[in-house]
Amino acid sequence: MTTATVTTSDDSSQGAPRWSPRLWGTLIVLCAALFLDALDISMVGIALPSIGSELHLSTSTLQWVVSGYVLGYGGLLLLGGRTADLLGRRRVFLVALAVFAAASLLGGLVDDGGLLIAARFIKGVAAAFTAPAGLSIITTTFPEGPARNRALSIYTTCGASGFSLGLVLSGVLTSVGWRWTFLMPVPIALLALVFAVRLLPRPAAGEKATGRYDVLGAITGTATVLLLVFTVTEAQGAGWLSLRTLGSFAVVALLGSAFLFVESRTAHPLVRLGIFRNGSVARANVIAFAMTGAYGGFQFVVTLYLQELLDWSALEMALGLLPAGAMIALSAPFMGPVVDRFGTGRLLPIGLLALVGAFALFLRLDEHSSYPVLVLPSIILLGVGFALAFPSVNIAATDGVADDEQGLASGLVNTAIQVGTAVVLAGATAIITAGSGGGTGAQAQLDGYRPALLFITGIAVVGFVIAVAGAVLDRRTKATRFSVPDYDYPSVDLVDRSGEVLTKS
Repeated sequence: MTTATVTTSDDSSQGAPRWSPRLWGTLIVLCAALFLDALDISMVGIALPSIGSELHLSTSTLQWVVSGYVLGYGGLLLLGGRTADLLGRRRVFLVALAVFAAASLLGGLVDDGGLLIAARFIKGVAAAFTAPAGLSIITTTFPEGPARNRALSIYTTCGASGFSLGLVLSGVLTSVGWRWTFLMPVPIALLALVFAVRLLPRPAAGEKATGRYDVLGAITGTATVLLLVFTVTEAQGAGWLSLRTLGSFAVVALLGSAFLFVESRTAHPLVRLGIFRNGSVARANVIAFAMTGAYGGFQFVVTLYLQELLDWSALEMALGLLPAGAMIALSAPFMGPVVDRFGTGRLLPIGLLALVGAFALFLRLDEHSSYPVLVLPSIILLGVGFALAFPSVNIAATDGVADDEQGLASGLVNTAIQVGTAVVLAGATAIITAGSGGGTGAQAQLDGYRPALLFITGIAVVGFVIAVAGAVLDRRTKATRFSVPDYDYPSVDLVDRSGEVLTKS
């Protein structure tokens, strides 16, 4: 993949190179694709009651409108990332974006629940290829350092904004008709596709990807993640201790072990296990799992609490959560310089601490909580936390990784995000069901929400602890690397050209 040139005309006001219009266009196209990927995860949630009513879907079937997308997205990210490295990031991105647009159109036109779920799964598969391809295009187009940090901050903030603003758009579009939540992304995706063809950098002449296809690794790795997401999604209905669920987890363990064995033996692995020796990459993936998993569970609890217990409408809830999305979106232009100034090692603990505070404050919920007292403080902390932590974790996840493995690194962190969301959401759902005892009264609902919020807060605390440990470890490593022993240097006379001694040391 060629590296686009950053225009280096001086900008005295900024003290840094300015980006060319083509470079800005490339970044905007990639941001648009990620925005749509994230938008699709959150936007369909509020539309589910309308979908179920019109298509006559049961609750168990309706959940697959959401889970089908997550299954395709989370299950194929590793394969998508490696395919981008081998087949070419530009080619993979363009094909996957076209498939995403077609699946969106299909989802908005069908009148059958099975076809709708199939369209959602196809969209998830397409996103599993556009997300790592897009992220790796950025990391191979912008040189490591301030330019890449700025680009990644804008890019990942657009993804977080899509996830947050999806709720608002869903509330507005559902009031017109649920099909618009599927049709709205179509023109945006097609427009992004047209500009992507013109703007995305092409491979250099004669440039070919190195490596071969790890077919067995692709089969075992993809099957492991797919079955894991499927199992945790279905566990709520089948029972966490049922023979079916336990058997599925056992198969996941066997497939995972087989995958690790294959990757440790093959010459061209789908996932080079040595990449996890990079401490920044390993920690970033765990933090991404905890951070987005906790947020996904929190969003689910808040949605149930506001709509079922406080009787808010979908649009009221969407507008109530708007401040977080607005804060994340407005922070995009400023996060690059902030990361350059303070570094991801400092920003990640601060961002995770804000998220922990947001979840913990919501534990004060009761039957008559007011928006200014309960919801707004948590929403503000949520916006601050995601604005700081989400760009930082993506930068850390690709830091120090070679260009030919940027797709792999991108696929890993996106997999951690999707699997974390699925696992924590499933756990929170199970806790709510157990805590409420199946009751529908206000107190029964609160008895389910509070332990679920404790669980979610605990997951966020784990991410915070890992972020703090990583910051301490990085500081010690840098101190060791740059420390200079105190040697006794010999005395030196400094003389001018005439031989006169100037100083005596």
